Amino acid sequence: MEHLKTTLLIVGGGTGGCAAALAAARSGIRTIVVEESDWIGGQFTSQAVPPDEHGWIERFGSTASYRRFRETIRAHYRTYYPLKPGPRDHRFLNPGNGWVSPLCHEPKVALNVLRSLLSPFETAGDLSLVTNHHPIACRHEGSDQLYSIIFRCSETGNELTIEANLFVDATENGDLLSLAQVEHVTGAESKDDTDEPDAKSTAQPDNVQAFSVCFAMDYSPKASHIGNAPVNYEYWRAYIPKLIPPWPGPWLSLQGINPRTMRPHPYYFNPNSEPLGPFGGLWGFRRILDRKLFLQGSFMSDICLVNWPMIDHVNTHLLTDDINARAASVSNAREQSLSMFYWLQTEAPRADGGTGWPGLRLRGDITGTTDGLAKMPYIREARRIRAEFTIRQQHIAESCRPNDTVGEEFPDSVGIGYYRIDLHPTSGGDNYLDVGCLPFQIPLGALIPVRFENLLPAAKNIGTTHITNGCYRVHPVEWNIGEAVGELSVYCLENNLKPREVYRDARQRQRFQRKLKNAGFELKWPKGISSADGDPHLHASHRYY
Repeated sequence: MEHLKTTLLIVGGGTGGCAAALAAARSGIRTIVVEESDWIGGQFTSQAVPPDEHGWIERFGSTASYRRFRETIRAHYRTYYPLKPGPRDHRFLNPGNGWVSPLCHEPKVALNVLRSLLSPFETAGDLSLVTNHHPIACRHEGSDQLYSIIFRCSETGNELTIEANLFVDATENGDLLSLAQVEHVTGAESKDDTDEPDAKSTAQPDNVQAFSVCFAMDYSPKASHIGNAPVNYEYWRAYIPKLIPPWPGPWLSLQGINPRTMRPHPYYFNPNSEPLGPFGGLWGFRRILDRKLFLQGSFMSDICLVNWPMIDHVNTHLLTDDINARAASVSNAREQSLSMFYWLQTEAPRADGGTGWPGLRLRGDITGTTDGLAKMPYIREARRIRAEFTIRQQHIAESCRPNDTVGEEFPDSVGIGYYRIDLHPTSGGDNYLDVGCLPFQIPLGALIPVRFENLLPAAKNIGTTHITNGCYRVHPVEWNIGEAVGELSVYCLENNLKPREVYRDARQRQRFQRKLKNAGFELKWPKGISSADGDPHLHASHRYY
């Protein structure tokens, strides 16, 4: 068994893990990042999801490093792609011209940019990236500290032990919380637990938001790419999820529900030809390459990223220690996504009265896989630490704070974020919960476990509830959380402090906040903003061409 030692060990190389690594390595702290996949980047890359961002993102509302990441993606397209002069020179280039985000891009481009941002620290010897390894066991030092973590390589089966002074759980499912026996919560809390208006009457630990296996596709009207039907196609073709309120028909269809009104909502789909604007159609929803922005003949088709309700997997969840059960759930979700793609090719109704688009083609070269699907499932909800402070619906929901323009102000803020409280259908049978939210802060107390002294969360595993996770889970917020944890790790190591001591000592906390500001963090929202202006789904302002 190979044995390594480091100062900081980050388990999980997703969005939060990469941001934490950037923060630590730029301060010269010896850091190792261990990632389960062969791609770092998480939501941006292996999960293949363009960023879910608020409407102010081009002006404010993120850390400086997140803005640099976004602008480096744009620079990549301007440098290497045959853009037309207008799009190339536009300040807010949106390569996919998708209406879900002002920056829809290919996952492999995000991967290249992240590797480039981290590369100088690897060369300097301050950072090491270990891929294709997942944690299997933890060793403790006393009852409240970790000593080392054992990993297994998915390619060779070999084991690797890494000792560290400080540990970060940036895994997609909060895996370390279970392995290290850190106090944590799964699923939905009860009203007695949180007193939230939309909480359950009783706790439901297995009631977890759906995960999805996304995929990329393009379209050629004169081609046929139809292969064999997926093994379980007939099951998924007839499948109607058991949700409350009920879903209006089979999962594989172009019929859905508007999350805000809970009324049936027909989806428009027409490859390479859809109306512009918010809710303009499924093809342009998360499109990651718009051929019209590039020189004529460069690309024969757009590339559409599918992260639609029809691939939300609600039969099971992934917050289990049973590796075989988790693998089976992911396998079933992949079958569901492949079935949706086959249905689009063969049976989806067309406006001309026909059925199916045989010219649709999976783009595994875009997602880095042989089957055309994303490498990893897109995770919306993880295990969550029992924290020194838990963010509840009362702190951020519009309905709970009708006279406020921002959420509760936290004196220990380590960043800001905004998104609606957006809960997808769940493994417990709940339909959407879409709740208006105020621009919010990220309190340091939500990053501090109630007992453990040398482990910090850096993804969707912070001290939120099932409900507030619905807005703290998106890309720029996870980046801010990860970067803050990286900075906190540096501050603690340099000053011989425990994270809890920084949180509880007002003087240390204020010194740490000054450090964050100097690093380009925004800790408060500007005065006079309105949440309606920050909702990207209500505006077409990021559609430029």
